[in-house]
Amino acid sequence: MSESQRAIMEIIPHRPPMLMLDRIVEQQESSIVCERTFAADEYFFQGHYPDFPLVPGVILCEAAMQAGAVLLAQHTEGHDGVPVATRLNNVKLKRMVRPGETIRIEAELTERVADAFFLTGKVSCEGKLAARLEFACTLAPKPSAAAPSDATSAASAEG
Repeated sequence: MSESQRAIMEIIPHRPPMLMLDRIVEQQESSIVCERTFAADEYFFQGHYPDFPLVPGVILCEAAMQAGAVLLAQHTEGHDGVPVATRLNNVKLKRMVRPGETIRIEAELTERVADAFFLTGKVSCEGKLAARLEFACTLAPKPSAAAPSDATSAASAEG
């Protein structure tokens, strides 16, 4: 794991194998650019067109939303919450991304209404648009380490 990924993990809760950002290239108040290179042994290549492996479109969207989560960290300081997606709109997948390729992920904060954040995402590969999307996020409360999950509570109530 790179130092860049460790720094990203200080900001967002995602961990391998679902961490889809390798490095932050640049960041401003309302925009961020990140990169990710997909190794040939990524878990999703095993079953997603194994004879012609492709990065699933939902993974490209996830990478854009993770970049958005890193961006939002500077707008949510002092809030004890986890950024979660609440909406994806106008998703367009334009280019296949294959093992060994590097994507450039751009996310831009377009609007904030209370604790709702509206963003656009753009993923490109070799200078060509691979995916474009609009998405919204909010902050969900972090679960308490001492509090049981709803499933655990229900199971113990039945037992």
